[in-house]
Amino acid sequence: AGDENLSTASSPSLMSPPPARSTSLSPPGTTEGVSPADSTYLSTHAGSVPAMGLSNPPRSSTAALTTHSPIAFKNASSDDYNSTSLHSTISPVSTRANTGIIPTHTIEAPIVTTEEPCDSDIKYSIKSVNDTNNVAEVTLENLRETGKYVILEANISVDSSNSTVRLQRCMRYRVRFKNCTENYLTIPPDSGTNPFRVEDETSTSARLCWNKSLACANVTATVSCTVKVVPCTSGVVKTIDKTLFVSTGLLDFPTLESTCEELNPLSPNHKYNCTGSVRFFEKEFVKQSFIIVTDYGAPEALEDFKVAYDARNVSVTWKKPSNVSKGPIDGYMVRWGKTEKEFNTTNTSVCREFEPYTTSSVSVTPYTKSKYNNNTTYMGKTEERNFTTESAEPEPVIDVNARLTADNAVQIKCKSQKVYGAKTVFELTWENDGTRDTSGNHCDFRKENLSYLTNYTFTILVFNGEHRGQPVKKSIRTSYNSKALIIFLAFLIVVTSIALLLVMYKIYDLHKKKLGNSSEGVNLVAVKDDDRQLLNIEPIPSEQLLDTYKRKIADEGRLFLDEFQSIPRVFTKFSIKEAKKSHNQNKNRYIDILPYDHNRVELSEIPGDPGSDYINASYIDGFKEPRKYIAAQGPKDETTDDFWRMIWEQKATIIVMVTRCEEGKRNKCAQYWPSMENGSATYGDIIVKINESKTCPDYVIQKLHITNARERTAGRDVTHIQFTSWPDHGVPEDPHLLLKLRRRVNALSNFFSGPIVVHCSAGVGRTGTYIGIDAMLEGLDAEGRVDVYGYVVKLRRQRCLMVQVESQYILIHQALVEYNQYGETEVSLSELHSYLNNLKRKDPPSDPSLLEAEFQRLPSYKGWRTQNTGHREENKSKNRNATIIPYDFNRVPIRHEDECGKEGEHDSDVSSDEDSDCEESSKYINASFITGYWGPKAMIATQGPLQETISDFWQMVFQRKVRVIVMLTELKEGDQELCAQYWGEGKQTYGGIEVQMTDVNCCPSYTIRAFDVTHLKTKETQKVYQYQYHKWSGLDVPENPKDLVSMILNLKQKVPARPVTEDNRSTRSVPLVVHCRDGSQQTGVFCALMTLLESAEIEEVIDIFQVVKALRRTRLGVVSTFEQYQFLYDTIASTYPAQNGQIKKNSQQEDKVEFCNEVEKTDQETDLIAIDLTPSTPQENELSEVCDDSKAADSTKGTESSTNGPTTPVLT
Repeated sequence: AGDENLSTASSPSLMSPPPARSTSLSPPGTTEGVSPADSTYLSTHAGSVPAMGLSNPPRSSTAALTTHSPIAFKNASSDDYNSTSLHSTISPVSTRANTGIIPTHTIEAPIVTTEEPCDSDIKYSIKSVNDTNNVAEVTLENLRETGKYVILEANISVDSSNSTVRLQRCMRYRVRFKNCTENYLTIPPDSGTNPFRVEDETSTSARLCWNKSLACANVTATVSCTVKVVPCTSGVVKTIDKTLFVSTGLLDFPTLESTCEELNPLSPNHKYNCTGSVRFFEKEFVKQSFIIVTDYGAPEALEDFKVAYDARNVSVTWKKPSNVSKGPIDGYMVRWGKTEKEFNTTNTSVCREFEPYTTSSVSVTPYTKSKYNNNTTYMGKTEERNFTTESAEPEPVIDVNARLTADNAVQIKCKSQKVYGAKTVFELTWENDGTRDTSGNHCDFRKENLSYLTNYTFTILVFNGEHRGQPVKKSIRTSYNSKALIIFLAFLIVVTSIALLLVMYKIYDLHKKKLGNSSEGVNLVAVKDDDRQLLNIEPIPSEQLLDTYKRKIADEGRLFLDEFQSIPRVFTKFSIKEAKKSHNQNKNRYIDILPYDHNRVELSEIPGDPGSDYINASYIDGFKEPRKYIAAQGPKDETTDDFWRMIWEQKATIIVMVTRCEEGKRNKCAQYWPSMENGSATYGDIIVKINESKTCPDYVIQKLHITNARERTAGRDVTHIQFTSWPDHGVPEDPHLLLKLRRRVNALSNFFSGPIVVHCSAGVGRTGTYIGIDAMLEGLDAEGRVDVYGYVVKLRRQRCLMVQVESQYILIHQALVEYNQYGETEVSLSELHSYLNNLKRKDPPSDPSLLEAEFQRLPSYKGWRTQNTGHREENKSKNRNATIIPYDFNRVPIRHEDECGKEGEHDSDVSSDEDSDCEESSKYINASFITGYWGPKAMIATQGPLQETISDFWQMVFQRKVRVIVMLTELKEGDQELCAQYWGEGKQTYGGIEVQMTDVNCCPSYTIRAFDVTHLKTKETQKVYQYQYHKWSGLDVPENPKDLVSMILNLKQKVPARPVTEDNRSTRSVPLVVHCRDGSQQTGVFCALMTLLESAEIEEVIDIFQVVKALRRTRLGVVSTFEQYQFLYDTIASTYPAQNGQIKKNSQQEDKVEFCNEVEKTDQETDLIAIDLTPSTPQENELSEVCDDSKAADSTKGTESSTNGPTTPVLT
């Protein structure tokens, strides 16, 4: 750039060529002798740029030596050349350029006769021009005024009046004046400004790069460096001289902007002062100084490394390396045994978590951080030491077992705990005589020849060679001398044998007489008075109910156990003759659960059929109403006719069944009613017709109609309600389920109904529990107090074993506390609007409304369960909000592929109990199973994924076979990230899961995306839909509840419908994942609304209080504000408006719910989506239909059924 005042003379002439000979330059691939027409020449005109020709240097031959040919290049700017290898430079008369040899030729110049004296040299100057053809403006100076000068290779003539021409760079030209010796005209490449630059400095190397314009023939580039330590402490350490490249011949067009050379090896933390130079032929035309500063290197080894320890504490100290020339020490990585790494900056570390006599190791590694890259760290040499902590006092022995091996011989065994030492020696000391026995390794002592009938006290401890443990004291008593008694006993036998025979005969005679008078056995001793063991338990006032419960449940429910065990299981003073008769015994399901004679249900007797009046059922009194209930065993196949005869004769209209027909592969009860497919069935004289069957999450209601074939009277409607959520073992964890069942039963009862028939399998345990809850709640409402103990005693007097186990006795109290604390909060849709208006009324206006008071009664459940997994150090970074951590009992575990079975070997009906098997080894994600309408694992609530948890999120979606993801947030709000974008265009891979977005559709308030989620190892693919709702960001509640309800009705089409059956209550599949920022605020409101809409459609009732209470037990922070709580009421009320006292419900024919409403008033009339509640299969609902006219699934029939396992307890 700029003027290049390279005023120079040409090199001394090699020879003067004979005028008669001139060989043209041949293009590549041609041979000597080709005519000039076949060659490309540099042709110039005054003031024009010469065209650039292509030629190779001639072959080494006689003809070639006389060739006048420049080294020419392809027609391109010098910046397009890139020399990446070393080349040798040759003169125009040489061997082939690609031989890499620099030959030297001496050619004698012929003697010629000149008319004028010749110039010894010709001076010239070079000036850059703004041209893309890599040319320079050359001015020849001190030319003679007579004659012309010819630039041979360019075929240009110049003289003193016209001495400036444009020539191609990167070439050497010959200038001839008459018959004088030729002069060289050398045009170097355009070097630009500072062509050298340093890149990628590391601790041991650096890259030196230069401009592409230097990459032409006959260019030699070299670099020379001297180095000093940084900081300078010892002067010059090393000198580097290196030839970067030597270019010869013709080069191909380069493709890179520059050529680079690696300089190595270099020393860490050193400063190199370098000079780079470039020569074109013999001329140096570039000389540039630059500096290379290498990065820090790995530190040297630590010094004075010491480890000190006692029994439980270990400390390590060290000094930093004295040689820090490679850079400063930024810190140390300390590793104790196999534990996680610990980083610190001090020269000491202490671990206080070791047990005595433990062998372990400690290692320390110094490190230095890169001065150029914060993510690069240089680790030094690791110092490691092994150690064994000192011994300490052993723990006391356990399981001390002393037994008599003979009347006066003892064997004593025990087990050691942690010995904390090298040896294990057990020491036994007898306190009676002070003797001591020892036993190595095994605690097994024997002592014989002790005194008879004597107490012996001994102590036993373990000794580890240095320390003795605390002694454990025990005692044992030897027996009497059995041999001495033999003679005495023989005498007694002889003396008493006659008297004993007389007594036995008298007992036999008495027993025979008793059997003749009664059908049941009688104890040989007088029957005890069962009432004597009863306790005096006072009734509990309603205001003391909660405190009393807490007091009795303390200490593992000891007071409850005392009360329960004091109640006789069977009142023996009541006879059971009828049940024990031979012709009735096969009618009893269990031989020990039989009805008392005084209150058994008697059927009408059939002539000629003995025992036809017997059924295993008992009348039970209510709170104040006699014979309000009939407690019966579950019918057997041979007693179903008797059961329906009892229903007909007792005029019963309600049957409450609190068992399933089969539980745990055991038959509990015969199915004594017809199926919907059969329609009707006949049981003896009773014809039973089924009119309707309605399945709900916890119970099934069946409308039956019965008639008697022998009577001409009108038939009777009977409602059969079966409670299906009682677990195989134990009791329902949520007593609210039984309160809900009671409401359903009481809603069916009327004044003219006969007794309520309640049965389970035996008709005592679950049956007694339900009756006890119903009667005690009636008493609580009537008198404000309850006498549970007294009523259970009353139940046992009417049927044995009523309220069979202690947990059922406690459950009655839990249900009473639940009812007393929270009351009735369920409301039917028909009464919702008036009920809500009453809740919102303030009287006076300064007082809180009933709705606010109801919200304040909600328990927070904060800290009621452990959150240990989420608080672990390795998992803290996976939580977006440190206060929203999932509970351990319902967190969603992610299986490791190699630990809990392969993905393909588990289908959706695998028991969820398997989660607990691998929970300890499972990966953590901030996600919780959420209770929904169909069970406790209907949904998953999770936080918006972080960048580091996206792969975990998709693993969870795949493993749980999720069908729909609901996203209730935007990705960002201002500069704050609310959720990492866990999808992308086309195919994306997250861990072992490939996610491909296949379709996107937009509605006014939400966006629907469809994904194909593929497991890369098993190649299994699942279809997943994402619904992103846009109108909730930054708000406590959504702008328009109608939009949200519309989206819920739409997404329900994508959720596979499964009916509630008895065998799918535990399943790994969770079809719905809901997330917002933290997985609680918007997520909690959405889950509650989803549950309430299901309840409204299926049962036409809602219980917002209980739904929110159940959600709060599953995750912190859900529905935490009154505004969100009121929003749920208002949304349900607006979804089901009242018209003329009737609730307007969605149906196939009328009042369709619209969404994607009026996007813009152009053609949105055709874009309205009307969603009705008609069932449809997922195949019928392709994503392309989402924003077109389509019909949604009927939520009354196509409802998702999740797991129906045990729910969480109401009281903790």
